[in-house]
Amino acid sequence: MKYKHEIRRAFVSSLPVFAGYIALGFGFGVLLSTQGYGAIWALFMSVTMFGGSMQYAAVDILADSVSLLSAAITTLIINARHLFYGISLIEKYKGTGFKKIYLIHTLTDETYSLVCADQLAVGVKNKHLYYFLVSFFDHCYWILGCTLGAVFGSNVSFNSEGIDFVLTALFLTIFVEQWMSNSDRTPAVIGVCSAVLCTLIFKENMLIPTMLIILVALTVLRFVRRDKYDT
Repeated sequence: MKYKHEIRRAFVSSLPVFAGYIALGFGFGVLLSTQGYGAIWALFMSVTMFGGSMQYAAVDILADSVSLLSAAITTLIINARHLFYGISLIEKYKGTGFKKIYLIHTLTDETYSLVCADQLAVGVKNKHLYYFLVSFFDHCYWILGCTLGAVFGSNVSFNSEGIDFVLTALFLTIFVEQWMSNSDRTPAVIGVCSAVLCTLIFKENMLIPTMLIILVALTVLRFVRRDKYDT
């Protein structure tokens, strides 16, 4: 097989996300089924939306019959962080051709983390294919988890309270893994400090201010380090 190495590396790199997405997607599918939406809806939403936190929010939006404008604003606020993800990946995704459309569609927090972890792609010759495969595998895990959860929820009755906490648990898992695997922990410290500070100041509206502070801090850090190496 021509791209055997890229496929194997992408699959191995995405395995931690597999465990999280199956659990997280399963929880979403169960919650969606409690509102009367079956596996077909779960499959459709996971293929076309592919947004963990937004899909969870979409359950309440569907249940409360929220207006289209309110749904659009909610989506923009929840997914605003992807603007910063996209800016930081311009160089990595340059030259990907038609694959860029799918790479943009499947860019999630966890996929972003894997794509940015350069040590996971050591020895990979076709980086663009590797990024595509990581995105594809993560997307497949999510689709599988959501669909299985909806099937299960439609056929088994139980108390689903607390299932949505799996989203927080997944973020913590990804953070710990990145913390342990990287010697340079400055970006992680900046992210944590920014989040804590903005939570204290802005409360539930902390997401966008946090991302802005992180963007500015990492940009300044990049220029400082570049100037240091240049001298």
